[in-house]
Amino acid sequence: MAPNDSAETTGSATSTTAARRKAARYIVPVAVAGVAAATIGLVPALADSGDPQLPKISAQQLIEKIAASDTQQLSGTVRVSTDLGIPSLGGLAESFARSDGGEQGGSSAAPKDRLTELASGTHTLRVAADGPDKQRISILDSAAEYSVIRNGDQLWAYDSSSDEAYHATTDKAPDAEKHEGRTTPEGVPTTPKALAEQALKAADSTTSVTVDGTAQVAGRDAYKLVIKPKQGGSTIGAITVAVDAKNGVPLKFTLSPSGGGKAVIDAGFTSVDFARPAASSFTFTPPKGTKVTEADEAKAGKQAEKNVGQGPEGLTGLDGFAGGGGAKVIGEGWGTIHVIESPGAKGLPAAEKNADVPPAAQQFLDSFGDKVTGKFGSGTVFKTRLVNALMTDDGKVYVGAVTKDALVKAADSAAH
Repeated sequence: MAPNDSAETTGSATSTTAARRKAARYIVPVAVAGVAAATIGLVPALADSGDPQLPKISAQQLIEKIAASDTQQLSGTVRVSTDLGIPSLGGLAESFARSDGGEQGGSSAAPKDRLTELASGTHTLRVAADGPDKQRISILDSAAEYSVIRNGDQLWAYDSSSDEAYHATTDKAPDAEKHEGRTTPEGVPTTPKALAEQALKAADSTTSVTVDGTAQVAGRDAYKLVIKPKQGGSTIGAITVAVDAKNGVPLKFTLSPSGGGKAVIDAGFTSVDFARPAASSFTFTPPKGTKVTEADEAKAGKQAEKNVGQGPEGLTGLDGFAGGGGAKVIGEGWGTIHVIESPGAKGLPAAEKNADVPPAAQQFLDSFGDKVTGKFGSGTVFKTRLVNALMTDDGKVYVGAVTKDALVKAADSAAH
């Protein structure tokens, strides 16, 4: 292992803070950020040839190297591995996609539906990017391929298994471009660079950032940047980012849980080429006989479905659940907890209080969480390996990348 400088970059040094802010702002070239899907990373197995011998570098210097990276073109093969401790979402996402493809004008090829499957399990992808307006990602399996292609203002998605395509034009009104032209939900990290950016945003006095040796990723020499919370109570143990020693591009991202075990997210390239991809990578013509759904048609169909199934108060999404006022925040840094209160101030149904809830259904709900009590009263903690949520019996929800004990402590504090 190379003798790298592992001095922490925390403290009050102005230059360090400025470097982090610059890294958070510039670490993700626009060309790469639109390539992949929600919660995905690009994952390789490290080479077995041993750690490369590289010149010493401090954590601050490595962050500055990332910030200075201006890579705009790449192509490669990647593997996605995500283990949140929840059942695979692949079949569920496909079921929703299929149901949307009926009378309401939806499409099984719509990116918002299909890319959800990348939030669990292991997947192999091919990616390519050329500047801010050309990206392609293809999800491969043994019998089919699903691709999302952006070329200028044109967005295509194609599902070979169903022979369906989805098409959108992104240079519409600002709101339409913001939402319809995206291949992922807003604010969700998409690539190793985007994941690293999110981690570096938290690099403040609550965080330790060090360089911990070297590695080889996809045949390229890399330094390992390690980001750890100094605070207790976080479900995140450490984040390791393998950074290309030559061009400063993050090649691999690994998020390890504080509770031990396999990584929650292990993401990186298995092969990568920084030459300009062929122009044909970003062109698409639907094969003859393909069912093509235009974005406007899908939007109209979903709006009709929403109007038919809308509840009496018209609540939709998190904003509705939070009463339109957004969530309150307790704590800071890695220990941040969001507090949401449902409009009706009702928690989970209790079988002993609600005869309409079958015992089997109540048992099913209870199997997903742990019953807890405190000064706040009682409630249920629902757990994954990364994000946990406490739903109290009076209708409040406390959620964050923190432990069960941290949620109960926050609820007790808020009860005063």
